[in-house]
Amino acid sequence: MEAAAIMRVQTKHYPKNCLLTVMDRYSAVVRNMEQVVMIPSLLRDMQFNVHGHRAQDGAPDLYNYFTMLKAIRVDVDHGLLPREEWRSKVADGRASEAENEAAKTEKDEEERILGQLDLEAQFHLHFSSLHHILTHLTLKAEEVTRTYQEIMGQAK
Repeated sequence: MEAAAIMRVQTKHYPKNCLLTVMDRYSAVVRNMEQVVMIPSLLRDMQFNVHGHRAQDGAPDLYNYFTMLKAIRVDVDHGLLPREEWRSKVADGRASEAENEAAKTEKDEEERILGQLDLEAQFHLHFSSLHHILTHLTLKAEEVTRTYQEIMGQAK
């Protein structure tokens, strides 16, 4: 197989809209991205082009997306860190002060909303949100891979 070839993404067979299908596809696409992107530093200061337009100033570069997508894949494949480990990771400065404040505000708003919903409604809210987010992140991983291939002259 030549270097320019895209690895075929293998996934297990679940119903199309099953969360397990979305999780498997995400993991497979990110693993493919990790195999294709041999020099991640080339992604620094590169922005996504959205419908022919450059991303807004201050938007994360492709390298930040690359590292975030890899970290999320580990969580998808192996489960979440225990809450105490996650909090210590945040306390170690791996999350910015703005992220912490946004997370607190988001958590407060979520608790307010969830307090008004029954458990089934809460489940559907989180389930559909997770499905949507993983689908969106899968598309981002595909775009990082495609952009890297263009940089390296491997685009189809």
